[in-house]
Amino acid sequence: MADVTHTHGKRVSHLTEPTHPLDQLAPSEIERGRVILEREGKLSETSRFPSVMPVEPPKDVVRAFTPGNDLHRRIEYIVLDTATGISVEYIVNLSEDAIERERRVDSDVRPYGQPTYLFEEFEQADQIVRSCPAWQAAMRRRGLEDHLDTAFIGPLAPGFFARDDEQGRRVIRSVTFLKEFETDSHWAHPVEGLLVTLDLTKGEVIRVEDDSDTPTHMGSGNYGPDVAGPDRESIKPIEITQPEGPSFTVEGSKVEWEGFSFRVGFNAREGLVLSQLTVKDGDEERPIMYRGSVPEMVVPYGDTSINRYWISYFDAGEYYLGKNANSLALGCDCLGVIHYFDGSSHDDHGRPVTIPQAVCMHEEDYSILWKHTELGHQPDVRRQRRLVISYFATVGNYDYGFYWYLYLDGTIEVEAKATGIVYNGSGIPGEIEPHRSEIAPGLFSPVHQHLFCARLDLEIDGADNYVDEVDLAQVPMGEANPYGNAFTWTKTRIETEQGRTADNLKGRTWHIGSNSRRNHIGKPTEYQLVSEGLPTLLADPDSFVAARAAFASKHTWVTKYHEEELWPAGRYPNQHAGGGGLPEYIADAESVDGGDIVLWHTFGPTHIPRPEDWPIMPVDAYHFWLKPYGFFDRNPALNIPDWSTRGAGGCCESNSPSDADVAASPCCSSGADAPAEVESMEAQHTGANPSAAAAPPQETPLPRFGVRS
Repeated sequence: MADVTHTHGKRVSHLTEPTHPLDQLAPSEIERGRVILEREGKLSETSRFPSVMPVEPPKDVVRAFTPGNDLHRRIEYIVLDTATGISVEYIVNLSEDAIERERRVDSDVRPYGQPTYLFEEFEQADQIVRSCPAWQAAMRRRGLEDHLDTAFIGPLAPGFFARDDEQGRRVIRSVTFLKEFETDSHWAHPVEGLLVTLDLTKGEVIRVEDDSDTPTHMGSGNYGPDVAGPDRESIKPIEITQPEGPSFTVEGSKVEWEGFSFRVGFNAREGLVLSQLTVKDGDEERPIMYRGSVPEMVVPYGDTSINRYWISYFDAGEYYLGKNANSLALGCDCLGVIHYFDGSSHDDHGRPVTIPQAVCMHEEDYSILWKHTELGHQPDVRRQRRLVISYFATVGNYDYGFYWYLYLDGTIEVEAKATGIVYNGSGIPGEIEPHRSEIAPGLFSPVHQHLFCARLDLEIDGADNYVDEVDLAQVPMGEANPYGNAFTWTKTRIETEQGRTADNLKGRTWHIGSNSRRNHIGKPTEYQLVSEGLPTLLADPDSFVAARAAFASKHTWVTKYHEEELWPAGRYPNQHAGGGGLPEYIADAESVDGGDIVLWHTFGPTHIPRPEDWPIMPVDAYHFWLKPYGFFDRNPALNIPDWSTRGAGGCCESNSPSDADVAASPCCSSGADAPAEVESMEAQHTGANPSAAAAPPQETPLPRFGVRS
C-alpha cells in the first residue's frame, strides 16, 4: 500500500504489493492464490468464491518481522460448488506456492452453517421467485398482476428453525415489494403476508406462504429533490482547512498521529481492521491493542408476522460487511484534509475487486480538551482533537458506518452509525400493533435491534493482562459510614472465560491491566472499557435466534487468546443451529487471570421506529470507550499548543473593532491587568493582598505523549 496519489484535498493509498505481514491482500496476491487452486485441479465451471480472506501470521512472527523478511502471506479461499452445494476451505501459502490445507465445510451436518451468499445468488433468487406459479397466483389474488415483471424480489438470509425441508440445504427467503416506476423506492410498497423459501442449489421453491389480504401501502417513499423541494438557502457552508497539512503521517499501511501508531487493514468480511496500536510515552512505544475490529452484528426483529419472524440478519457473517463497503467521497462522507485507503475484496469468481477510497482518515476538532479559570486570571484552555478512521457498508436497506476515534488524551472510542431505510410492512392505517409502529399512514416498521460486536485483542503494556469488573457501591450507615454520605467502588477479578452484563445503576466498567508494569503510584497500568449499557438481545433465551446470536446476550466477554477464535457467532452463522462462536470459545473455562486475553464488546440500539425515520433515517450513533486509567502518570495532554496565541480566531481575540472591548474582557486579562472589581473579589475570596506578587509556579517536566518525533 505504498502507492499514494495526491489530489486537491485528499490523498489515497492504493493497493500495491504488501510490505508488512498485516497489510491487506493485494490484487496480485488474490490472483496468484487462485492460479494455484486452478493449477491443482480444485476448480470447475461451477466453482464460486463466497469468501477470500487473509490468514494472518502468528503474533510472534509478526512481532519479529523486519523489512526484507518473508511476509508469511497466506489466503483462505472458500470455494462453493454451485452444482452440489458443497463448500471447501483452502488455505494457500503464497510463499510456498502451494495449498497448505484443505477442509470440507460440514454444511449438511448439524449444527450446519453455510458460507456467505454470492452476489449472483441474489439474481438467481429473483429469477426463481418470479417464475414460480404459486407466487404469481398470490400476486394475482391481491390484484397485483400488473407488477409481476416489475416487482422487487428481496432475497434474505433465512435464519434457522430446524425444519426438515431446510436443514443442510442452501436456503434463502424472499419477500416482495412493488415499484411504481424505475427510480421508485420499493421499500415503501411491501407486499404483506407473502413469503417464498427456496433452495439455491436445486434452483427450486421449497414453499410459498400466503396469509394476508392487507392492502399494499402505496404512499411515496422517495426522498430526492423532486420530493424534498428546493434546498434551504439559510444554511451557510462550513469550510475545514489545515493550511499546514494534517498532523498524521502515512507510510504504507502504518499511520502515526500525535503519539499513536497503528496499521490500517481491510478485508471482505470485517471491513476495517486496526492492528499494532501503540502510544509513544517519552521515547518508549507502549502497546495498547494488537488487533481491533467489528467482526459481527445481528439485527433481530421483534415482529411475529410471516414476513418478519425469521429475520435476524448477521450482516458480517451472512453478507460480509467489507465486501459491501462504499467508495467514500470528499465533501460527502468525509470533510477536511482526507487520506483514503483503498479496500481489498473479491467477486464471485475469486477475482480481486478493489473498492476505491473504502477507508477515510482525517482530523476533527472536538470541543474542549481541558480548561480551568483561576479567578482574576486568563483561562487556561486547550482544544480537543481526534483522528477519525472510518468506513461505510450498505447491506440491503440499511447503511452502517464504523468509526474508530483516537483522542489527544490517549482515549480510544469505537462508534457504529446506522442510517438508510427502515424495513417496513403494510398495515391498516391507525391500528395499534404490539410489535410494529406506524411511521406513515398504513406503513408499519417493526421493533428491532442492531447489536454490534467488537473484538478487542488488547495488550496493555504487553500480552500479560487481567480484567477487573469495577462497580460503584453504596455503604450502609454505621461504623464505616457514620454520616451516611460515603460510597465507594468494588473490584472483582474475572478469573475464567465468561460473558458479563453492564449495569448502569452501578456505573459498571471493566479495567484491563498489566501484570508486569506499574505507574508512578505503584498501581498496575490500565485501560477501562466504558459501555453505554443499552439492552442486550431481547429475544427469549430459548429461541433459535438466541442460540445463534449468543454473543449479543452479554455486553462484555473475556476469552483466552487463540488465533482461530475470530468470529463472535462462529465461522458460518448463516443457517447455523446455534452455539457457535463465543459459547464455544468459553466452554472450557480457561483462565484469563493473566496471559494473552481478548475482550469482546456488544453495543448498539433497540429501535422503535418513528415517523421521523421515514423516508430515510437520520443517523443514530452508538459507541463505547477505552480510556487510560493509570496508564499514564498524569494528564498526557498538558503540552497541547495554546491555539489562542496563534493569530486570528484565538479564544482571546474579539470580532469587535474595539481594542478596549478586548482589554476589558476577564477572559483575556492576566493577573496584573485584571479589572479592579475582579481583583477585589479574588482578595475577598482568598484573603490575599491583590498587589502582592504571585509565587512562581513549580516547574515539573511535562510528559511527552503527543509529541511527534
